[in-house]
Formats: sequence, C-alpha cells, structure tokens
Amino acid sequence: MNAPPGFVLTAGAPRFFAVRMALVFSAPMMVNGVALPFFPVWLETLSISDFQIGIVLAVPLFVRVFTAPAAGAHADRLNDRATVLVWSGLLSLATALALFSTQAFWPILLLYSLQGIVYAPYMPIADAVALSGVRRWNVDYGRIRVWGSLAFILATMAGGWLSEVHGGAIVLPAMAFCFALTVLAALIAPRIGRPRRPSPIAALAVSPAGTLRQRDIQLMLVGVALVNASHAMLYAFSAIYWSKRGFSGTEIGLLWSAGVFAEVLLFVFAASLRRRFDLWTMMIFGCLVTIGRWLLFPADMGFAGYFALQCLHAFTFAILHIAVQSRLVERVAEEREGAAQGVYFFYNGIFMALVTFASGYIYAWYGVDGFYLMALVAAAGLACVVAGRLAAPRDRAALLGPE
Repeated sequence: MNAPPGFVLTAGAPRFFAVRMALVFSAPMMVNGVALPFFPVWLETLSISDFQIGIVLAVPLFVRVFTAPAAGAHADRLNDRATVLVWSGLLSLATALALFSTQAFWPILLLYSLQGIVYAPYMPIADAVALSGVRRWNVDYGRIRVWGSLAFILATMAGGWLSEVHGGAIVLPAMAFCFALTVLAALIAPRIGRPRRPSPIAALAVSPAGTLRQRDIQLMLVGVALVNASHAMLYAFSAIYWSKRGFSGTEIGLLWSAGVFAEVLLFVFAASLRRRFDLWTMMIFGCLVTIGRWLLFPADMGFAGYFALQCLHAFTFAILHIAVQSRLVERVAEEREGAAQGVYFFYNGIFMALVTFASGYIYAWYGVDGFYLMALVAAAGLACVVAGRLAAPRDRAALLGPE
C-alpha cells in the first residue's frame, strides 16, 4: 500500500498513524486559526472595552499554565493519552456552545476561562502522542506537524472571508464548528497504549534537574519567553486595528496567514540555518527583528507594508523556537527533556498572560502606539538572551578569548 503524499510508512505503527496524527493536529489549529484573529473582533461587537478584552484573553492564559500540567500528569497515568483528547474536545465544544447564550463581560470571562482550562491539554497531549511515534516507529514529526500550520492558514482565510460577509457574529459558530472537529479528530487519534515517558506539561510537576537550574538556561528561556510575549498585543488587537483601518476580513485573514506561511517556510529550511549559524546568533537576530517589527508597526504602512511585517514572524517566532529547542537538546539530558519543555511552557504561558493583560490597558490608553512598549518587552528579552550567552559555559571562552 502506498502512503499519501507527504507521509511515510512506518513498520509497527498503528494503521495510518501519520495521517491520523495530521488530522489530530489540524483540528485544534483550525480552532486557533479562527479564535486568535477573530475572537477579539467578536468581543468588540459586544461593546466590551479594550481593557476588558485584554482581561478576557489573559485569564485563560494564566489558568492553563497551572491546569495543563495536572491534565498532562493524569493523561500519563491512563492506558492511553487519547482519552484526554476526547474529553478535552467535548468539554471545549460545550463551553463554545455556552458562549452563544451570553453577551455580558463576566459570564464571557467565566466561560472563556473554563474553555482555556479544558482546551489547554489538547495540543501538548497531541504532541506527546506524535513524539511517541517518533521514538517508537521513526515517524517524521515535521511532515505531520506542517499539516496543522496549513490548517491554521485555511481556517484564518475562511474566517476572514466569513467575517467580511457576515460580520463578527460568525465567529462563535465558526469556533464551535472547529471544536466539533477536535472531537472527531480525538476519536480517530491513534491508540498507542500506556505512555513510556512523561509528557512535557506533566513534567512541570517535577523539580527541575541541575542543568535546568543553570543560569544560562534560565536566562535563555526567560528571554525567549519575553520575546514571544511581546506578540501579545498583535494577537489581541491587530485584527481590531486593521478592521478600523478599513481592511476587509479577507485581507486580515491574508495578513495572519502570511505570518504562519513564513513560519512554515523557515521550519522547512531550519536544518540549513542551523548548519550556517550559531544558535545564540539565531536567537539574538530573532530578538532584534522583533524589536524592529514592533517599532515599525505603528507607522502608516498600508496592506503591503503590514504583509511584509507579518512575514517577519518567521524570525520573531520560528527562528527563536528552533534555536531554543536546539540549545535545550545540547544542554539538557534526554531523560530531562520533558521537564525542560515544561519549564519552557511555563515561562511562555506566564509572560504571555501578563503582557496580554497589560496590553488591554496599553491599547486603551495609547492605541497602536502601544506597540512601542511591546518593543521594550522584546528588548528586555534580548538583554536576557545576551546575558545567557555570556553565562553559557561552552561559549564563554569563545566570547572572551584566551585568558
């Protein structure tokens, strides 16, 4: 039997493992493709203020940092992690349907926070199942994961077109439809039995190993997390801002899709970049591009200018993610891999929640000029990354020269 294009046959794996996992990744990424750009637009149609939008978006980010590890630990104790995917999808769908019944700030905050709690473990558990396939049957993770990114682009483009035709009211039905797809995907997810290793989010409950407590690792993780968090205002208010600038829903969908497509391209050429450039150089370059991106964002750039800025997402996120993951592989033993990913998840979640919360107030006070403050957040991340490079034991001799 021939495998579908983009997949390879792996001996011993469950039937159609790669295809099924591609669908498992695609469904939640379709949720994100609708929710990230357009849920704030729906909130604005309810006359909810900017700082209230920031609160609604930030609270689920806070709570998931603490609830996702518990869900991951529970999944690791089950006979199969896919059970958690089913319950996560069902409960997320229930909260999405419940949002149809309210238009007030406090009920929306409660329901969206509950959604954040029950939806949080879906992607990390899907990652854990896929990585088990990598270890057991030599599955190509990249070829599976890329379908999630393509699904995000499809959902964003469809969401933009639907919002242009039907307005912000279409956002909730689109989200509910995508959550229904997560349930279907969970039902067809490969069943691979009891986990042999803890999932990354479950490993948060374990005390970090000595290597993870090293200053260079901590500074690197904090720095990259701060740079990632500087994207918070983009995620929360870019669609609202572009809509007020007169961009259509389709154009907003194109802008969001451009960033993800650029990210995919960089992942494709990641191996070549790693051969040509030092990991610290890649991180510092990504930090610098991020600062420049936010300094340029308030300018009157038009659609073409913002399209170019969105393509920089390849360098403001993807190159940083590749570099930090590669550095963790170099510095952290394989048996502590889960704990390392858990710490990275924790820092990203906490800083993203804090900056998202603050961005509601910042955007209400300063409008698009608030992106200058996002540049300061990215600059703080750059300072931490540079400090991490200076503290790195393997790099100190090369940086300072012979004594």
